[in-house]
Amino acid sequence: MLNWQWFDLPPGSVTKRPWGQFTTYITNGDGVTVKTIIVNPDQRLSLQYHSRRSERWICLEGEAIVELNGRKSTLRPGQEANVPIGAKHRLSAGPLGTKVLEISQGLFSEDDIVRLEDDYRRV
Repeated sequence: MLNWQWFDLPPGSVTKRPWGQFTTYITNGDGVTVKTIIVNPDQRLSLQYHSRRSERWICLEGEAIVELNGRKSTLRPGQEANVPIGAKHRLSAGPLGTKVLEISQGLFSEDDIVRLEDDYRRV
């Protein structure tokens, strides 16, 4: 099992969202961005895709529900999912919430989010 507390990350900046929050530790360092994402219980991010980056999600706490190109799977701590460039994807949490380590490769920018569906009317 992955012990995420072993990672030596610099202090991060926290960004609040209606579904929870994320903490960014590294942005575009050698083409890599590192974040932790906390999704509140029974909440989910928008269904979206990116044209300039891929993502790797590693579940740290709780259960993460991953939707990838129309298929759903559940990640438990230590399990991971890879999201290729252009893949339609969404991250959700069950009744206990979840914490996920996200490692993005490519050019990271919040402008590279194309939302297809969103529970918070941000499409």
